[in-house]
Amino acid sequence: MRIQGFGRLWAVPFLVAVSFSTTSALPVCCLLQESPSSSQTPQSAAMLVIKLFSERAGTQLDRQAVLKLTNLADGSATWQTTDEHSQAVFPSILSGAYEIEVSALGYAGVTQELRVEDSLPAAEMEIVLRRDVDPDVADGTMPPKARKLAKHAIGQLRSEKLPQAQKQLDEAYRLAPHSPDVNFLLGFLYFRERDFARAATYLGEAAKLNSQNAEAFTLLGRTHLEREDYSSARSALQQAILLDFENWLPHNLLADAYLREGNYEKARDEAEIAIRKGGHAASPSQLVLGESLFKTGHIREAVDAMNIFLQEFPRHAMADQLRNVVTKMNEQIAGVKESTPVNRRLPEFDPLAAVTAPSVPKTSWKPLGVDEVKPLVAMGVACPTSQVMGESGKRVEELVQNVERFAAVEDLLHQNLDNYGIPVRTLTRKYNYVASISEPEPGILNVDEDRAERLTLEGYPDSIASTGFATLALVFHPHMRETFAMACEGLGDWGGHASWLVHFRQRDDRPNHMHGYKVGNQIRFVGLKGRAWIAADSFQILRIEAEIVHPAPDIQLGSEYQIVEYGPVAFPKKHTALWLPKTAQIYFDLRKHHYYRRHRFDHYMLFSVDSDEKRKEPLSTPAREGL
Repeated sequence: MRIQGFGRLWAVPFLVAVSFSTTSALPVCCLLQESPSSSQTPQSAAMLVIKLFSERAGTQLDRQAVLKLTNLADGSATWQTTDEHSQAVFPSILSGAYEIEVSALGYAGVTQELRVEDSLPAAEMEIVLRRDVDPDVADGTMPPKARKLAKHAIGQLRSEKLPQAQKQLDEAYRLAPHSPDVNFLLGFLYFRERDFARAATYLGEAAKLNSQNAEAFTLLGRTHLEREDYSSARSALQQAILLDFENWLPHNLLADAYLREGNYEKARDEAEIAIRKGGHAASPSQLVLGESLFKTGHIREAVDAMNIFLQEFPRHAMADQLRNVVTKMNEQIAGVKESTPVNRRLPEFDPLAAVTAPSVPKTSWKPLGVDEVKPLVAMGVACPTSQVMGESGKRVEELVQNVERFAAVEDLLHQNLDNYGIPVRTLTRKYNYVASISEPEPGILNVDEDRAERLTLEGYPDSIASTGFATLALVFHPHMRETFAMACEGLGDWGGHASWLVHFRQRDDRPNHMHGYKVGNQIRFVGLKGRAWIAADSFQILRIEAEIVHPAPDIQLGSEYQIVEYGPVAFPKKHTALWLPKTAQIYFDLRKHHYYRRHRFDHYMLFSVDSDEKRKEPLSTPAREGL
């Protein structure tokens, strides 16, 4: 099958193209603007300076904050953000009564009233913020080194090299103590070492950090069972069932918890659910079912359940022990009336011992989905949605108006991944990337991208060409915005910058011209959903994460996830600076293979299409391969 990628787009604002690969539209963001020079301040106006401190006066706040000043007379509001000195300035404030709201991620919001007097040309105010939640808690990502250590640990766990795995995980934990994945792996390790107290500690933390991880709750419940903490086991397993109702294992473990507490009716019900959902795999549930039936006087049904397990696993390590149990049950059948509780104890056996040991955690090869992660936001902060949408749209418009063409040196890292995210093959390339964005007429955007080397498809790793790096930010262009459903989720933080988080999703009732794949001569559009971090002060787009809304089995595309980060690029000769893609990461499942790509861009050059400016293009660097 020949897979064709493209870089040239036609007169639509659109396309992320990958050569039958996943591509990622990289957003190109916003034009930097200087702050408007302050005009002459009316005689009756005052300058208001707000200084923020952390925990106690004298300790400067270590992150950017957002301030909202509301005039209590007419309800009008003015927004500001703090500078590097944790100070915000409102330059021209008329006398009157105001309310100031201060918000910073990780700190409790502060609201205070103040009055500005005519007689004061300048007023200062100090506000101390108190910590609310730990701002360093990650949203599921890990530093690169910690991720690499975790990958190695997974391989060692699979090989039963527990001491080596612990060494790797201890170092990963030092680097990323709030990573749910690292905590989960440590919990798994200690469970395998039968150190159930430590296992419960790390698994409990993993479940708290990622409340959607059913696997963590399941293993946590099993750990509590081993510790004979049945109440805690029930709580964890009930949560696991809510998250993954079709999985038989948490039902089986919950049945075991009820059995040990003497709640035989509920034990029977959960065991039956486990058997119904798991079929042959849930055969260990027959033992819980058998014992709960025996305890409620249904001895014949109990014998049948035990025999089912023995028929399916006649050579199981517990088989002789269970045959002895069945013999004892049969001895009682003639002398016991059905439905009469039986007080006599059966020979000792542990149904939990029939459940196979947990396997190596299925750590995903790609990040959690956009809707699976809820980034931390400041509590109680109302998002100025119309302002965020309007101003970020202006930045993208300015980019289109001011950029005719730009070029950059592009470094590509391409990896084939196994199911645990461990690279099995690595390739690197260097290209000369060229892109142009224009608006020949209102409402029509042209995006043209290419590599200067004019490579054929075979010149790209795995014959997959990924383009689209100048388009993703166009989601926020006024001409494109109406094709997406957008919602501002609140005030977050990215790299120390206070940021408004905006969720977007392709609308089903609008045409999709944003993201597509070219296979042969056919183009297959796929819808996107994602989240953007938009700077609260400049409204520049700092970061966008996006994934496809639905798989596209007709082109063998299982999933795609892209992460694009932007930064200011200065062009001294042009006396301007643009916010452009600095890195782009793409995870995609294509033709039953997992791929990871990282694009890095530097040595940017900005020029007009008709300019005489020329650049010396570096030669393409040959691939370097590795495991």
